[in-house]
Amino acid sequence: MKHSSELERQAALDVVKLMVAAARTAPKTRGIDNIEIIVVDDDTTKKNVLQKMREIAAIDNRPYMDRDANSCGQSPVFIVIGVRSNPAGLNCGYCGYRTCDELIKTNGTCAFNLIDLGISISSAASIASQLHVDNRVMYSIGRAALDMKLFGKDVRQALGIPLSVSGKNPFFDRK
Repeated sequence: MKHSSELERQAALDVVKLMVAAARTAPKTRGIDNIEIIVVDDDTTKKNVLQKMREIAAIDNRPYMDRDANSCGQSPVFIVIGVRSNPAGLNCGYCGYRTCDELIKTNGTCAFNLIDLGISISSAASIASQLHVDNRVMYSIGRAALDMKLFGKDVRQALGIPLSVSGKNPFFDRK
């Protein structure tokens, strides 16, 4: 016999695997895969990420980071998707600079990389939604993961999605 709480946790862990697949196979604007994905499913790393979120909240006066850490504390797992900086070489101007060389000189971010991050995070979130697992895209998780250097050095933007299988979505109706 199993209690539902054990199966609910396992369901979240099973769904995150499908989210990784969706994020990886999501369309890329230039057909170049600059996406990096981590899954935080162990208590130690989760505790450290939540602590980093609280530290950022205090240092940068961002109370929503503390609020997010509290709601993420109810999540058995979260996925964090980052994107490596890799200018397109198209001189499109979408980043606000006339050329990619100008962007590189300022250490800026290629718009195509951010678009790819958005497509990947949306693909992952859609899987959780389709499978009725509560989730929410959060900048705060990504920021903490970046500050903790959980990704390679070229990843400069990241977003996270915590998952929950419970009677009430802990990521909404927050104070």
